[in-house]
Amino acid sequence: MCGIAGIFSVDRTAAEHESISRDMAAELIHRGPDDAGSISLRSVSLGFRRLAFNDLANGNQPHASPDGEIVAVCNGEIFNHRNLRDSLAARGHRFRSASDTEVLIPLYREYGLDLTAHLDGQFGFALYDSVADRLLLARDHSGIVPLFYTVVGDQLVFGSEVKAILRHPAVSRRVDLRGLDQILSLPGLVSPRTMFEGVHALRPGERLIADRSGVRTERYWDLDYPLQADAGPPLEGRAAETELDRHAGRAAVLLGDAVADRLQADVPVGMYLSGGLDSSMIGALMARARPDHSWPSFSAVFPERDFDESSAQRLVAGKLGTAHHEVPVRESELASWLTTMVRHAECPVRESYNVCSLLLSQAVRISGTGAVLSGEGADELFGGYPGYRFDAAGLSGSRARGLDAHLEREASLRMWGTELFYENDQLAAQEFRRELYADDLADGLESFSVTGQRLVDPERLIGRHPLHQRSYLDFHLRLADHLLGDHGDRMALAHSVELRFPFLARDVVDFATTVPPELMLHGVQEKAVLRRAAAPLVPGEILARPKYGFRAQTSSHLLASGADWFEELIAPSTVRRQGYFNPATVTELARRQREGRHQVHAHLDTDYLMVIATFALFVEEFGLPCLG
Repeated sequence: MCGIAGIFSVDRTAAEHESISRDMAAELIHRGPDDAGSISLRSVSLGFRRLAFNDLANGNQPHASPDGEIVAVCNGEIFNHRNLRDSLAARGHRFRSASDTEVLIPLYREYGLDLTAHLDGQFGFALYDSVADRLLLARDHSGIVPLFYTVVGDQLVFGSEVKAILRHPAVSRRVDLRGLDQILSLPGLVSPRTMFEGVHALRPGERLIADRSGVRTERYWDLDYPLQADAGPPLEGRAAETELDRHAGRAAVLLGDAVADRLQADVPVGMYLSGGLDSSMIGALMARARPDHSWPSFSAVFPERDFDESSAQRLVAGKLGTAHHEVPVRESELASWLTTMVRHAECPVRESYNVCSLLLSQAVRISGTGAVLSGEGADELFGGYPGYRFDAAGLSGSRARGLDAHLEREASLRMWGTELFYENDQLAAQEFRRELYADDLADGLESFSVTGQRLVDPERLIGRHPLHQRSYLDFHLRLADHLLGDHGDRMALAHSVELRFPFLARDVVDFATTVPPELMLHGVQEKAVLRRAAAPLVPGEILARPKYGFRAQTSSHLLASGADWFEELIAPSTVRRQGYFNPATVTELARRQREGRHQVHAHLDTDYLMVIATFALFVEEFGLPCLG
């Protein structure tokens, strides 16, 4: 990973904003401490910070075409660059380095805006064609790498993190209430929304084109499951077993290739080890790819808590022969790191486990490891959450009845274009949020409530199997901007560490959409295809373990321990001064938890007090306006 930033304006010369773009890139030094670069050409000025992985001596950016007409900067990795390089060289293109991202400009020469169709990687890039006076921004298919932008006057301002955009003197700072309501209602933010009004995130598989005709965005890829009408009858008996074996074999081959591709680097690579199926399978495939190598592994452990999983982690590390590192997470760490976490996440959060991710990446960096492989994407694509079991058993659905049920269906139609229940009864939750917001905001809740926002493309849901619908929603509402974003990319790059995700390789994702839904939960077993594929690789004890979500301290833990710093963040004086939430409601929430009348469950409940506390830090860290 790296950091990119830039400014595009057809009405100004690049020299007019060259120094600003350099300042914007300097804000991203944590994403790229190894080198820096910049270039200005006609209407664009680009800044770059490098975290070096390939061709350490010659791979700095920006890249430029031999004639100087096209320039590009890229944050991320192109994992199929070697095959692309061979193909492009056969067409007459020449390369000055062995850098993976150097393939972007010759790909653009060959395929124009459709160059993204040829990439397997994780990327957020900017490419400028001075002849066409056109800027292209693109984010990778799964949304692993972020890319943000805003338009101020006649300038398009963009960067790998919002904090780089905020360095531009014309960009104002205001809370985006729609983003805040998303965090209170959903696992996290959903692009294009951010927590900063007027600043947008490119969606996964989206590109932006800016030229003299203006600025437009378009989707070049999206997760696409088959229509139920095109599927055959459900598989049963021996036919189901045969197909399960076939799909498991294919998954093992594709994941093996994806892991091998993601081990490419001229710096040490390691892995995150949770003790669950996904990370254990990745570790086993790493060991198979290089049997004589002891890969470093890193795990968060919780010495003070009953949700510690260190015994399972040690079991897997011992079986795989990794050089294992345990990273203890104590309540004192939460107090020390929460502000830093919020600054890097660029949003409030519902769970404190981002601090665990921050401590993990610090340990990785200290060890001298540059990149780590991680298992995100497996649950969303292969049926790993409990909700998939509920769907398969017909137990999912709204608890509302009568008129309330009708209103819930209308809310679903507004949010995702179908009468699909996902996670919660939205209107009941909205009425609680009305009590939670300060009076002035509560009066205008309908203008920014998540129940009035179109969050995904309904055409990708209509006519699909319920398990595929859930997978699509998890992919966009949980994975891309939350697990890969504030929890993944931002926490790793805070310490200059790159995360790589074999389950999100293009071939693996495309394959996952072909798995029949009845095989996702064969025998009511979550991730049946992956479990069958992992059977020869992973210890039986791990295969038999039920899924444990990654947990950390909740607000209930912090209130019970008497954490003064947390009490201050949710105190009536703080809440009243900032002016976004109702002090009486916040005080009542805290009282109920202190008295034991309600204890927040890390996975089943929304931890509203954690959102309120981290929002207080968010407002202070980014100098956002207080309304009180």
